Amino acid sequence: MSSRSPYPVALGRRAFLAGAGALALAGCTSTRQSAQVAPPVASPSPQRLQTPPMYYAMPNERFPIPAVDVSRVDPKWWRTEVDYPISEKVGTVVIDTPNRYLYHVRPGGRAVRYGVGVGRDGFSWAGRGRHIAYKREWPRWNPPDEMVARQPELEPISIANGGMAPGLNNPLGSRALYIHEGNRDTIYRIHGSPEVWTMGRAVSSGCIRMINQDVIHLADNVRDGSPLVVIADPAMKHLLTS
Repeated sequence: MSSRSPYPVALGRRAFLAGAGALALAGCTSTRQSAQVAPPVASPSPQRLQTPPMYYAMPNERFPIPAVDVSRVDPKWWRTEVDYPISEKVGTVVIDTPNRYLYHVRPGGRAVRYGVGVGRDGFSWAGRGRHIAYKREWPRWNPPDEMVARQPELEPISIANGGMAPGLNNPLGSRALYIHEGNRDTIYRIHGSPEVWTMGRAVSSGCIRMINQDVIHLADNVRDGSPLVVIADPAMKHLLTS
């Protein structure tokens, strides 16, 4: 048997394999025309949200606060400054419950807007005549007796037992703003929360939840005694102009 290859020497192994591939493709079609194979299209990779500086970690806090996992917070709930032309005086805090926003009124028809978590059904409230009495950094949490009655597992941290010590896992978070009506504590608070994924939801027992970085920003800019207006439904918008 001759050892000479049946194929011309100029036809290298690569060219032979390419030709064989073309023949195979032709054999899979109903005509003798070579099939046109479109190159694969790579699926676009999802864009990763970049953490803005306002949501960076805060290592100098009493309890260092980690950066916000912005992948768990829709950007529409991020802190921003917006046009907000209403008749409320500068410094007023407005909570728009249906739309899950808190506004801090600024000069020139502007406001800082924050996404918040609000009270679930049966725990929402509304109206004016309330105010921010005072603020506390890293507050203790003292669940009211009514809450302990509904949730007996809270008995170890009830008011009688001294409440819950401050910290990253404390439900009041890094700051709490205490809401009074006249001289009476309403037991409602605007406070931080480590559960950033609850922004934009009706989840609380009447308190207003904020991202820890946001409630620090609000507390730094709100004065004690600032008026508070809470809107429970769109029909109550007249509260802003009365």
